[in-house]
Amino acid sequence: MHDGRGHRTLPTVEDTEALGRELAAQLHAGDLVVLDGPLGAGKTALTRGIAAGLGVQGRVSSPTFIIARQHRAGAEPGAVGLVHVDAYRLGGDLDELDALDLDTELDDAVVVVEWGLGVVEHLADRHLRVLLRREPESDTRTAEWEWVG
Repeated sequence: MHDGRGHRTLPTVEDTEALGRELAAQLHAGDLVVLDGPLGAGKTALTRGIAAGLGVQGRVSSPTFIIARQHRAGAEPGAVGLVHVDAYRLGGDLDELDALDLDTELDDAVVVVEWGLGVVEHLADRHLRVLLRREPESDTRTAEWEWVG
């Protein structure tokens, strides 16, 4: 994982959250994380792990009904906040995306965007793209990630 890319099988939700904590160790204020994958693939579970790894405040749940949820940084020195966005509801509406002012949020937080592939990459020079998949016949999920840009 040191080169910023990898692949992992995630048999349980706990495994997905553990991967999120590991990825969080690579993240800094200004980083954009774009999550892609079908419903039930583990996007929110991965974000919970990232939030735990960053030590942010507040319970992480899907931001589906409010589009974007902000989590303040923890008390540790150098801690960063997290902005958790659900781009599915935006439906590619760039005006609504601009209204969220995410490029400003990127100054002092990590921004994680579910369903963001093809929608938010322009907000940062580079981003961590995580593709999550779920095996149709089981609960086993897989993740592939890499820094792009």
